[in-house]
Amino acid sequence: MSRPAPSPIYTLRGAGAPLNSLHFSCHGEGTPLLFSGSGKGAIHMWNLNSRRPEKVIEGHSGSSVMWVSTLQSRDNLISQGRDMQVCLWDLSEGRSEPVDAVWTGSVGFCQCSVLETSPSASLLAYPGQQTEEIRVVELPSKTPVCTLLPEAKLGMVMSMQLWQPDSGPGPLLLAGYEDGSLLLWDVTQRADLSRVRAHPEPVMCLTFDTERLRGVSGSSERELASWTLDEQSKLQLRDGVTLVNPGVSQLCLRGDGKLLASAGWDHRVRVFGWKKLRPLAALQYHTDMVLSVAFSDHQDPRRRLLAAGSKDQRISLWSIYSEGGDAV
Repeated sequence: MSRPAPSPIYTLRGAGAPLNSLHFSCHGEGTPLLFSGSGKGAIHMWNLNSRRPEKVIEGHSGSSVMWVSTLQSRDNLISQGRDMQVCLWDLSEGRSEPVDAVWTGSVGFCQCSVLETSPSASLLAYPGQQTEEIRVVELPSKTPVCTLLPEAKLGMVMSMQLWQPDSGPGPLLLAGYEDGSLLLWDVTQRADLSRVRAHPEPVMCLTFDTERLRGVSGSSERELASWTLDEQSKLQLRDGVTLVNPGVSQLCLRGDGKLLASAGWDHRVRVFGWKKLRPLAALQYHTDMVLSVAFSDHQDPRRRLLAAGSKDQRISLWSIYSEGGDAV
């Protein structure tokens, strides 16, 4: 590295449990917020100005919160827990109980994926009761859209991402499975379009750049797999990157498509230039596995942050803005 790695600009403490999921909500004129989901069932809404929790929601009967996100606005929160429930929350009315829930029946660790299809509707993909099963429903109606089951025995579904392509009729879904396979699904046709074996181990996490049609996935080994989607909607493996230490919990691509962050089992957050997957920095602060990473969506690039949540019960926040936009 040409320059020493930075230190976090501040740390959020008080979650009292491992931090499995992070989600920023910094757009608009309101207070910048960071939502976190913890291993003891709490969802913290952190005020990034005061650096304190603005609200703590005790959800999912104390079971671990695996995933948090927002729908349409920051007041509509969605969370997924190990209690086999996906809960919908309306924060505008100050409620402490979910306004609705979807039962998944899944005992795995695969995080959901949500796609906003209109100002008032979304698609939710979640792991189903069968280990290889993915279910897609419309929200808020909870109308079933499809069930996706691969013909081959790929093992448990481990990770997924929904997106709407610029051309073509309906949404597509990328899913990573226990045998190391990646599968591209056409949600409308309920058909698998392409499959590649990206890893020898389960696909723990993936992220996909919908503009450049490039993706990357991680597992328990030392390789990040890189892949593209060609004009025939076929997955093509590319040169990946070898990590110093094995194990990646999560991957996150910055909104401008310039930086990629990885949450490492070796307690480090690694930052890469997305264009060439060039390692830029290894951020070292946490004393246990890093479980989650997220980039903020602030309109002012100078106020954009990278957040990392760890098994050590702390959230570190890093300023990685530069004038060039693609360096740390």
